Amino acid sequence: MTKSITLSAAIAAVLASGVASAELTGNAAIGSNYIWRGVTQTNDQAAGSGGIDYSHDSGFYAGTWVGNVDFSGGAGAGEYELDLYAGFGGEAGGFGYDVGVISFQYPINPNTNFTELYVSGTYSLVTIGVNYTVDAGTANDAENTAGASGVFDKGDIYLFGSVDFDTAAGGVSLYAGSYMFDNSNKSYTNGNSYGDLDYNHYGVSLSKDDFTFAIDKNDIDDPNLDSTRVTVSWGKEFELM
Repeated sequence: MTKSITLSAAIAAVLASGVASAELTGNAAIGSNYIWRGVTQTNDQAAGSGGIDYSHDSGFYAGTWVGNVDFSGGAGAGEYELDLYAGFGGEAGGFGYDVGVISFQYPINPNTNFTELYVSGTYSLVTIGVNYTVDAGTANDAENTAGASGVFDKGDIYLFGSVDFDTAAGGVSLYAGSYMFDNSNKSYTNGNSYGDLDYNHYGVSLSKDDFTFAIDKNDIDDPNLDSTRVTVSWGKEFELM
């Protein structure tokens, strides 16, 4: 919670300064599903989202994003995810880079919040990057909280890569990721025990104007989670100032 408050204060401070050389944009989207790192976040139901982004000429940026989620099989009506992030991006000698911090907030169940640091690099058509979890709510802290059932904990690592290019039909992205959980295959003295949580995923998307068509697959050993998923979505970005 302290990390989230600090990040919010940093974003507010930036928004209050340097407006003359900055840009503020909004975005909104709807889709048939919300797939995050190869896994549905809405129990395979429709998703709606929106956000606000600030970007400065220096390369600094900050923003917020909110969207519905459902982790309770339909019983979690009203659940939503609120992301807060800030970072710095730029380019040097044809190499693009992006570093920052993102906090995943779940206001209905704040004990499941977690925060990551991230870094990525892009050269030509290829992007690779890594996210590292640096803080997690008590529901995710299996080592120190008896009965904790969340899987996202401090020390988790997510590696990802993509190849992105344009075609006559639209923009194509080939992507893959690998999630390595700190709690995977661990048992703790407080009674918490986990099996193999690690998984890989991969997919392809085609974007044309404001529409995106995507196919995603993961190798999670669960018939409710590893099915191939086809999604369609529409998104729009607009200037606020």
